[in-house]
Amino acid sequence: MSGRTTRKHGTRVVVIGLGRFGGALARELVTHGSEVLAIDSNPHIVQQYSDLLTHVAVADTTDMTALEQLGVPDFPHAVVSIGSNMEASILTTSLLADCRIPKIWAKATSRQHGQILERVGAHHVVLPEHDMGERVAHLVTGRMIDYIEFDTDYAMAKTTAPRSAVGATLTGSGLRKHFDITVVAIKHRGGEFTYATPDSVVAEGDQLIVSGRIEEVERFSDLT
Repeated sequence: MSGRTTRKHGTRVVVIGLGRFGGALARELVTHGSEVLAIDSNPHIVQQYSDLLTHVAVADTTDMTALEQLGVPDFPHAVVSIGSNMEASILTTSLLADCRIPKIWAKATSRQHGQILERVGAHHVVLPEHDMGERVAHLVTGRMIDYIEFDTDYAMAKTTAPRSAVGATLTGSGLRKHFDITVVAIKHRGGEFTYATPDSVVAEGDQLIVSGRIEEVERFSDLT
């Protein structure tokens, strides 16, 4: 095992699989101060990350003994980002569940794969290609500046304030009444985002962060 020193914020994460998704995730976690143990079965890939991540190791994560030797059961967070080997992905996730790791994220290559991962113990399933595709689709086809889907029916979006709301307070504009969305934050031109209140006045060109059911967020964004 090799690695580098980084500042710690107390979060310890094991990332299994250093493909494009897992590698990017591991680097981002380290950048934000997490202690990361990254594992891959390919020694060449592990070598590439040896100077970038906290700890890296070559191991077969379908082997419980290997997981125990690396101290994986002691980690509070685990991400299974194994790519095309579905059998290894499922077995690794099952072993992590047997280790009683409190939070297990697992990358799926399809919805069916994701359902199996949930059944064997994953707490959160990630569909990177699908999720990113949906996000980009919203940005391309709508007026959204950014879009995040948190669940199957809930999302937040950053969008430009509609003309109909300009000059009115959030209460007076009736946005929540007509669209069943909540304006979380507002940003005036040249300013920064601040928490929105019922008395916040909307000006032309303001950006809003809104939350609500996906269909309502989409309907509101189409209005702008």
